Amino acid sequence: MFGRPDQVEVDVLIKNGEMIMAEIKSSMSRSDMYTFDRKVRYFEKKLGRPVKRRLVISPMVEERAKRVAEELGIEVFSYAEDAGATL
Repeated sequence: MFGRPDQVEVDVLIKNGEMIMAEIKSSMSRSDMYTFDRKVRYFEKKLGRPVKRRLVISPMVEERAKRVAEELGIEVFSYAEDAGATL
């Protein structure tokens, strides 16, 4: 999925033993959503643990990207404070 050499970066939070992954970017496109989904699946396989929640925090998310996020079960927030309120 992510060949070598490659860097895969994602933010991980553990709350009450449940893993939450987040992508924080200034803007998100449709392809960025698919890439984030691939990152989550990669880490689930690598770590052998399910990701409970997938969060994208970005002030600029394309409309098509929002539809993809909904299909993939990714929660989208415009501001970090909004996401923090749900954690």
